[in-house]
Amino acid sequence: MKLPILGGIAALLLVALPSAALAEDLTFTLTNNSSYAVKSLFTSPADVDSWEDDVFADKYLPAGNYVEVTIGDGREQCVYDMKFVLEDDSEFIEPAVDLCAVGEYTLTDAT
Repeated sequence: MKLPILGGIAALLLVALPSAALAEDLTFTLTNNSSYAVKSLFTSPADVDSWEDDVFADKYLPAGNYVEVTIGDGREQCVYDMKFVLEDDSEFIEPAVDLCAVGEYTLTDAT
């Protein structure tokens, strides 16, 4: 009698696992066309009120360069807020960027 119950539980797990696998890392190209190096980049889903860890950790993005950035938070999310901390410790926040739609972001002195 326990066999049909265990089989049902196994079937439920098999159905649930593929949906968990759908969450993918979000990768985009970040180009720094500003006059300053970017020493920190914090991201956060637009509907979350706190910043995630620094994407750059101990690295930085010099002016005039670009890098592929991966947000590996496991969410099925496209719209992120981004906070840039520049080498002079100034900060710039860009709210609600749909990174799936654009696939890239360019930081300039005018932004």
